[in-house]
Amino acid sequence: MPEPKRQIRALHTASTVTVYQAYAPEIGLPAARDGRFPAAWKRDRMTWIKPSFLWMMYRCGWARKEGQETVLAIEITREGFEWALENSCLSHYVPGLHPERAAWKRELKRSPARVQWDPERDLHLQPLPHRSLQLGLAGEAAERYADEWIIAIDDVTTLAHTIHTHVRGRDLDAARQLLPAERPYPSGDTLLTHLGG
Repeated sequence: MPEPKRQIRALHTASTVTVYQAYAPEIGLPAARDGRFPAAWKRDRMTWIKPSFLWMMYRCGWARKEGQETVLAIEITREGFEWALENSCLSHYVPGLHPERAAWKRELKRSPARVQWDPERDLHLQPLPHRSLQLGLAGEAAERYADEWIIAIDDVTTLAHTIHTHVRGRDLDAARQLLPAERPYPSGDTLLTHLGG
């Protein structure tokens, strides 16, 4: 059965969902150590969280890109994650989904979160036909994320490097066994309707 074109796939429990971000060590290491972002983390900028481990690997180049050398697995409350989705707007205009471009622009301006659907990636970081969620948090959403939603922060940089080593050695089975167990996130009938899902 083919994957739905847009679907949230994530590592999740009954009460939490894991998202990924990559930072320079001066942000990422204290965040993992203390379980919260350090004072140097900028609350006034949009921060993008990604439920897909492999999309994060594509974005950070297996934790090799400058300023993205520390990969964090951040466990947040499902309540917070779903609040962000409910209060988000697509980052681009879609005719038929939005009544008109001006209405989308107004919604984008007032929404504290925004969604992009980007091609999911395979172990070689090549694009797949289905799409993966990126969720941008700003203003109230970023504040809630930092102060209320985070349950735990783990440094998974070593895991990223280990999986990449297996991929480079063409041992895809070993690489696959180490991937986080992402599965479809229960979004119900209404959680993603305004987001094209």
